[in-house]
Amino acid sequence: MLRFLPWRFIIRFAARRYGVMDPISWLARLRAFARPSEVQEPIELLRAGIVFHARGLVNVKAIQHNLDWVWPFWVERQFKPGDPSFVPRAFSFSHINLTHRNWTAVGLPEIPIYPIVDPRGLVTPLHDGWSVDFWIVTKDGARLLPSKLEESEVRQILHLEPGLRVETIAEKSGLRIRSEAAMVMDGTTPTVEIHVDASSDRNGWLIVAVRPYNPEGIQFIDSIRVNGPGDGLEINKKTTVRFSEAPAGLRMAHYEEGDVHSDLASSEETTSITCDAGMATAAALFPISAGRQKRLRLTIPLTEEMEVRSLKLPESATTPWSEAILPTARLSIAEPKVQFLYDAAVRTLLLLSADELVPGPNTYRRFWFRDACLMLNPMLAMGLNDRAKRILSRFPSRQTLGGYFSSQEGEWDSNGQVLWIAARFAAVTGKRLDDAMEHSLVKGTRWLDRKRLPATAPDGTAGLLPAGFSAEHLGPNDFYYWDDFWAIGGLRAIAAYWRKYGKTEHAEEAERLAAEYTDSLEKSLARIPAKRSRGAIPAAPSRRMDAGAVGSMVADYPLQLYPPGEERLMATARHLMERCSFRGGFFQEMIHSGINAYLTLDLAQTCLRGGDPAYADLLRTVADLASSTGQWPEAIHPNTLGGCMGDGQHGWAAGEWLMIIRNAFVYEEEPTRSLVVGSGILPEWVHEDGSASFGPTHTLWGQVSVSIKDETVRVDAVWNDAPPHIVISIPGYLPIPDAAANIPHSLTPLPS
Repeated sequence: MLRFLPWRFIIRFAARRYGVMDPISWLARLRAFARPSEVQEPIELLRAGIVFHARGLVNVKAIQHNLDWVWPFWVERQFKPGDPSFVPRAFSFSHINLTHRNWTAVGLPEIPIYPIVDPRGLVTPLHDGWSVDFWIVTKDGARLLPSKLEESEVRQILHLEPGLRVETIAEKSGLRIRSEAAMVMDGTTPTVEIHVDASSDRNGWLIVAVRPYNPEGIQFIDSIRVNGPGDGLEINKKTTVRFSEAPAGLRMAHYEEGDVHSDLASSEETTSITCDAGMATAAALFPISAGRQKRLRLTIPLTEEMEVRSLKLPESATTPWSEAILPTARLSIAEPKVQFLYDAAVRTLLLLSADELVPGPNTYRRFWFRDACLMLNPMLAMGLNDRAKRILSRFPSRQTLGGYFSSQEGEWDSNGQVLWIAARFAAVTGKRLDDAMEHSLVKGTRWLDRKRLPATAPDGTAGLLPAGFSAEHLGPNDFYYWDDFWAIGGLRAIAAYWRKYGKTEHAEEAERLAAEYTDSLEKSLARIPAKRSRGAIPAAPSRRMDAGAVGSMVADYPLQLYPPGEERLMATARHLMERCSFRGGFFQEMIHSGINAYLTLDLAQTCLRGGDPAYADLLRTVADLASSTGQWPEAIHPNTLGGCMGDGQHGWAAGEWLMIIRNAFVYEEEPTRSLVVGSGILPEWVHEDGSASFGPTHTLWGQVSVSIKDETVRVDAVWNDAPPHIVISIPGYLPIPDAAANIPHSLTPLPS
């Protein structure tokens, strides 16, 4: 019945009646900037955007009228005139953290719960929940509030041993707070554990403050109460913050009274409070004597998180980090920062793959095929095959009846990615895929056949995938080559797999389809006027060369659809490095509007493979852009160098860091069945004794370890089947074009 109503007339009449713009005509104008597509805006993105901006609207209402509160670090920066992070409010629809999207997750390798810590030590125990902060207030009124401190007054470190611990040290004018946050198992309950040491040159108090916000903005606290003598504070009748000793005083406030921070000197004790606005705050006071250290331990059981998500812990929940990292490839180099970033990235991948493989612990704690496949690749290279198998085994359940691997409707790259990573998994492990997966991949292949545009499609698009919402935020809906390159790469990979295992019919079907896609794509590229392509590959048939062309670089890394140094791809890389660069990194102008770590590393991979020395500068740039805890946000603000897009700890970026380090020591040149050894090893990586090593890494042909010592190199290998051709090509030394595994090779320095 409802579908017969004249909706367009009703909407336009209502718009005229209330003097607002006609939404239908405006939508039509907006869509004129994009190519016609069956999915204009993916519902998943719309849903996420609604939630995101709903938070932003609350932020607008709660923050700017209450600047006498103590706010999280990013708010203090964005509201501070003269700070590079300052954001005017003016006509802004919502207020969102766009300058300091940085945080670090703590957790255990088998539990998909990710408490986060912001750059000033603010701890958010529950996903998208309230937070706990730590202050010092002295009797003469001096205050140490970490979120208000300058960069030079705060240090933050990620400790990797024996487990993940974020240490934050805030110090100013004789006042010092050191906090250390981790997640531990308390019996059978995942628990946030925080150790706090505080010192002051004056008598005062260490304050444990319960805050109705997190690094994204406001998160409501409706009630706080003492949960019985010595049992801490119960938040929202669900989660308790417990202290190792009873506080000497308690202060609480609701929204109309303002922030509890403004009334700490009051002698009035409060044991419970409720707030209709959801802005209740509380402070527990612990006395500090001048010149003496105050030590406190907090524990926050995460039973609420488990109940909300109906989580049942696996038998392996208590697996320690030392055991979880045992299968992974080990790096030993002299450069401490690169070494730390590698070790931290290994743990990030383990953390984010405890259950579903998610690209981030907070904003992006949900599944996408694209991120999953591109994070599975380094997981396989690192030796996390069992985890990869578990994650891959769930892919068929996410496939539609028609064969589409769907995590976000309107993005057409996923089927090629799944075919590619499934074939890679089989090659790396030397094992055949199970029947359910093979059946799923056949369906996925045939979906790629049916989804192609017909011969009558608009110029330059025949035989390609339809216009879709850009996977890599390359712009509005368009016929992106990114999607087609993934289709070709996936089809070629799965065809080789099927041919190896005697599935001739399926192999021929995939090979035929890959050839047809390749032919259509090359014809499309040939139609682009030279003045528009400039000898490179733009993002889509009708696009000029712009930052979106970074999507086309997937043809080189990781897919290797063309030989190393292929002219059009190198021209694309040069264009991106010259015209879309800031502070030495790739600057993604569209949507991300920031320096992108993983796309910078993808360009570095192309330079490494093509013999371009720019590889080293790109790698060093990304190392310099990492946070002090060894993390990268999805995109980095060009002025604040804080996160401006996505999750503050991005799993894809961690994965690409692992791959660039691994490929510097050894990478597969798949089309020629070759292993290239040592081509990216930088001089500063070599220890004083002339040593550096990496491995064992899992390659397409078996496990490989590379070690250098005293100008001698070894490639130790255990092959799955026939060994590949090995080329040793270490910078500064003559190449060894026909090296053998498991024997030492002497290196000869290049003539000066």
